[in-house]
Amino acid sequence: MEPESALGTNKPIYRKHFIPLESNPEPFTELIHELGILPSLCFQDVLSLDDPELLAFVPRPAFALVLIFPTSDAYQNQKAMEEAMRNEYHGSGDGEEVVWFKQTINNACGLYGILHAVCNGAARSYIASDSTLSKLLEEGLSLQPDERAKILEDNEEVESAYATVARQGDSEVPENPEDEVDFHYVCFVRSSKSGHIYELDGDRKGPIDRGKFEGAEDMLSEGCLNLVRDFITKEKGNLNFSLMALVLNE
Repeated sequence: MEPESALGTNKPIYRKHFIPLESNPEPFTELIHELGILPSLCFQDVLSLDDPELLAFVPRPAFALVLIFPTSDAYQNQKAMEEAMRNEYHGSGDGEEVVWFKQTINNACGLYGILHAVCNGAARSYIASDSTLSKLLEEGLSLQPDERAKILEDNEEVESAYATVARQGDSEVPENPEDEVDFHYVCFVRSSKSGHIYELDGDRKGPIDRGKFEGAEDMLSEGCLNLVRDFITKEKGNLNFSLMALVLNE
């Protein structure tokens, strides 16, 4: 389901609005467990892209990365140029390299980042049977993006779990879920089929294949870290980024 566009603008009008999820490993971890990920997995902050000692604090391997960053004019302009050259994604079922959810819920980019992280690569094997997440995938994987988006948008179990966790964070949340926030979430995962690294963002036209890198079984390999560095470099000095890794819970 494509969000309707406001008259005279390219800004989508969403039918459903969530309060933003705090960019913190604790609520992210709580939410994946509520949705049905086994306690073996958790999110953890990545405090440096370059310092070996700080990187050593992150358990390995890392199954996915979630990058949180400000939606600046520079980012929006770059994104618009890239998307103008891409076709809409229509993948579904067994033919998909990765599982991608089109975003149709406002301010829920944290949820989409979480779903992209846990539904792809090795992390998917940690989904408990008969859980909210397993049933969501069972119902939605065979569907094309618009129909899959509608299944997620209408899922009351996902919405209830999200709302409970989102209101427990330390950060002040908007009283009105329709209020816009200035941060966005992008997930990087490895395809279990081809080994390619994909950038997954529900606000794009579909998954973005970023290629295959040596050692990319671990998402904190140098090639994957370079993708994150490139994101930051394009912002020309804006350091208001954070990064979380989906890892084994030690």
